[in-house]
Amino acid sequence: MDTNAIGFEVDFLSVGDGGKSGDAIALRFGKLLLNPPQQTVVIIDGGFKESGTALVQHIREFYKTENVDAVISTHPDDDHASGLEIVLNELNVGYLVMHLPWKHTEDTSHLFEDDRVTDESVKRALIRSLDTARELEKLAKKKDIKIVEPFWGVTGFDKVMRVLGPTEEFYKNLLPGYRGTPEPKTDLASVFSQLLKGAGETVKNIAEDWGFETLDDAGETSAENNSSAILLFTIDGQNILLTGDAGIPALTDAVGRLQAEAFDFSTLKFIQVPHHGSRRNIGPTLLNTLIGPKISQPTSIKTAFVSVSSGGAPKHPAKKVTNAFLRRGAPVHATVGSKKYYFNKNAPGRGWTDSIPLPFYSEVDE
Repeated sequence: MDTNAIGFEVDFLSVGDGGKSGDAIALRFGKLLLNPPQQTVVIIDGGFKESGTALVQHIREFYKTENVDAVISTHPDDDHASGLEIVLNELNVGYLVMHLPWKHTEDTSHLFEDDRVTDESVKRALIRSLDTARELEKLAKKKDIKIVEPFWGVTGFDKVMRVLGPTEEFYKNLLPGYRGTPEPKTDLASVFSQLLKGAGETVKNIAEDWGFETLDDAGETSAENNSSAILLFTIDGQNILLTGDAGIPALTDAVGRLQAEAFDFSTLKFIQVPHHGSRRNIGPTLLNTLIGPKISQPTSIKTAFVSVSSGGAPKHPAKKVTNAFLRRGAPVHATVGSKKYYFNKNAPGRGWTDSIPLPFYSEVDE
């Protein structure tokens, strides 16, 4: 046993017990076999309040520490950000990574229909509507925790972590679509109505088989979701992609930058299924790049995790999404009320049982 070997662990905690899913993820890497381990600990999103409590307990029990090097809030939705208040209050946090949308309202007033709108009024509207994120910022300042915004190019831990998206320009263009902001101009309003289309649709079942895929590239999601920080961790030769609730435009933008630098996608061994497996956040074109083309029979080439509440079905995860991942060699493991754990050979054993991935479904939601 080489105690100096670099190990890693990625833990997806269970979030929600009804139809509302969320994310609460803990990650550590370093010389984990040493006693005590030489480790870097990162938390990515904190779910709801009770999820924050569970994260603190998990860090103490399995990582044996009170110290978290970085806490990352991918975007301001409550199902991702609420529990981070507990983490900041109960653990020693090195720095906080989060977007501060109210700091990006300069020269935005012209994007709104009402001529009386000012940059300052847009800022106030964002502060009111994103109160959970605002309180997290205030708590960090109170505790003297440094805040870093997760825009493309930001790195951490000697480039083990990279932020792939959004760019600051992409992010700022999303702000007129945020909830609580004034009515955007007509041309923008039509764009954002498309982002929200399909809410409340009746679920209908249609047939799929291994060779017939119904997932397409037309799905669109909210501005807040598309603002999610997209993170790449490179540890022990493996690449781990965490997507938050990012949608197709955001992910396409990030993947394009990886392609431009000739990134080797075969080294991407782990991927988070975006937005709890929503069919509106991923499509076959992206999957063909991230994972690879469709294969002839089920094989585990990569691993995919998805955070889903125990009452998330049938919306989360969408069966056509999990089928699409499986067709390309990335079986999907869903939390659905239990923790999921991904690790390499240089991590200490826990004695947990093997996770069973979701099956291939012959009927999917339309």
